[in-house]
Amino acid sequence: MMTSSYIAAPVFAELGDGFYDPVTPARFPVHHLRFRNQRWAERLGLGELDDAAWETHFARFEPLPGNLKAPLALRYHGHQFGIYNPALGDGRGFLFAQLRESSEAGGRLLDLGTKGSGTTPWSRGGDGKLTLKGGVREVLATEMLEAAGVYTSKSFSLFETGEMLFRGDEPSPTRSSVLVRLSHSHVRFGSFQRHAHARDVERLRRLFDFSIEHYVPELHGAKDVTGLEERVVAFVKIVGERSARLAARWMATGFVHGVLNTDNMSITGESFDYGPYRFLPRYDPDFVAAYFDEGGRYAFGRQPTVVLWNVARLADALRPLAPDADFHPAMLAFEDAFHTAMRAGLLARLGVVSREVDEDARLVDGIYGFLDADAGHPRSVGYDAFFFDWYGGIPRAARTMASARADRYQGPAFDAFHSALAGYAAVRPDALGDAYFEREDPCTLLIDEIEDIWSAIDTRDDWGPFEAKIADIRAMGAVMRLRAE
Repeated sequence: MMTSSYIAAPVFAELGDGFYDPVTPARFPVHHLRFRNQRWAERLGLGELDDAAWETHFARFEPLPGNLKAPLALRYHGHQFGIYNPALGDGRGFLFAQLRESSEAGGRLLDLGTKGSGTTPWSRGGDGKLTLKGGVREVLATEMLEAAGVYTSKSFSLFETGEMLFRGDEPSPTRSSVLVRLSHSHVRFGSFQRHAHARDVERLRRLFDFSIEHYVPELHGAKDVTGLEERVVAFVKIVGERSARLAARWMATGFVHGVLNTDNMSITGESFDYGPYRFLPRYDPDFVAAYFDEGGRYAFGRQPTVVLWNVARLADALRPLAPDADFHPAMLAFEDAFHTAMRAGLLARLGVVSREVDEDARLVDGIYGFLDADAGHPRSVGYDAFFFDWYGGIPRAARTMASARADRYQGPAFDAFHSALAGYAAVRPDALGDAYFEREDPCTLLIDEIEDIWSAIDTRDDWGPFEAKIADIRAMGAVMRLRAE
């Protein structure tokens, strides 16, 4: 049963023809529930659904009360590795339902979408299915990023579906799954690119107005007092700043998305679509997540530049609505927002209170100076362990300098960092007494850990390591209290 917190809001269908295609969900041989996000279900009034109802809605995809009558495969285009692709769209997923948060929780419009739910008109010959390993990886990614304070989609439900799939990039046949994601929006940069590419100004304008109404309320209220060109420029600026903050949080977290195509960028500045992602084992600007990214276009250190490039493509797509607009200030705003958010993100990871901008910049320089110097050492501290060891600032020094990594904290680069850190106060001094900070190593999600978790599932059907990792991630998040939407 739904509680009073459930507020159906199926507004995307109002956009009408040209924005989506109604589709029929796949039917699966079995439905084994492997993950249920109870805490987000409760926030949306779905927490009291029993197992049968959960399966009915999130494995069989029977409509939620008052919601979309049929799933919608959304239409969009996108630049993929810099090359424009007009053959995109939801090829193995769809928009299943839309809900509204309560006004007390902020009143946001939220989407429930799928991955692995069968073929659509945009499947391009694929089977529309998701491997179980892919589903497991996405659950782990979203849990880790949420705990790390990154604005991310949430894995809402994962069912194993009993089919054997064949893939060219992993051992096959392999087990199958269907995932439900919770997101703030499914409006992508590529959604605008599609209509701009078709020179369909009427639909472009309709999507723009829809986006402002539901995702940029500060501009929606100004539509009667500002012109269209002003709103378009302001929209690009706001979306750019959101995207800059996302890129900064990825960098502070040591996360490499892997496929930063324009169809994987949301106007809400929300991270989503986790394919060949990685978390940094050690600081390396050239670290690449995707084996097929041979030129390193989406390497860790290039993510901010690529995201800005994507924002510029959004501006290009909106040009038909504002032919004479000057988007240069919006691009400059991205740079400012990124550097501000980068300083804030790194200080949040260190658990220290911001001081003057110049002091914060010196500390940031000290952080990366040490990480860069340390990266080439055969016993590198590692990206996550560094922030773990120095969380809370100088008060953490006594324990850190008695740890197994103590010998790595020496030399000119460390001295510069340590000097810059002096005088910074802990955000939460009480957190340093938590059991989490008494352990030797932080909670991490490196590729070897993910492979071990999958191996236990694949070879022994042992879900214990998967469940233990989620519990550990959530425990870390509870201690760190890094804000994520």
